[in-house]
Amino acid sequence: MNKFILFLFLFCFTLGAHASVIEAGISIEHVPKVLFGTWRVNAKLDRTNSPKTFKPQSVDFWELSRFEDKVKLNNPLSGANLTISILTIEGNLIVFSKRVPYDNKILTDTVTIRIDKNTFKGINTLSLETFSLIDNHLLKTETATYNISGEKLSGENIIE
Repeated sequence: MNKFILFLFLFCFTLGAHASVIEAGISIEHVPKVLFGTWRVNAKLDRTNSPKTFKPQSVDFWELSRFEDKVKLNNPLSGANLTISILTIEGNLIVFSKRVPYDNKILTDTVTIRIDKNTFKGINTLSLETFSLIDNHLLKTETATYNISGEKLSGENIIE
């Protein structure tokens, strides 16, 4: 069951509440238009302390769009439709994240990509913290780092 939950969440942030994109002074206007559109995303596990929890590889789809002052991520495969937090933008280097509590766990998913025309390369780091149901102390932390690459399938024109 744990693998199934992580599979759904991995690269699509399938669980959790919406968060505002405007954090640490980053405005929606600073998000490069090249980010918006539909991407096919390949992921390969680089390292983990919990190989039974995290899948060795996956293929996913991200539909990234702007809605008011937020960046939305939709995954047509999982049905996920949520807001992501933009942490850093430096040219075509983009870092975004989602921190999601569920049951007695918190999953933090951080993606760092560098976009080059209609492709990107980067890393996706996951941290799954499990807390005691009795006194809420941290029982364990499972982590994984994936090498990811993406290919743009459709969307915003990448030439401005």
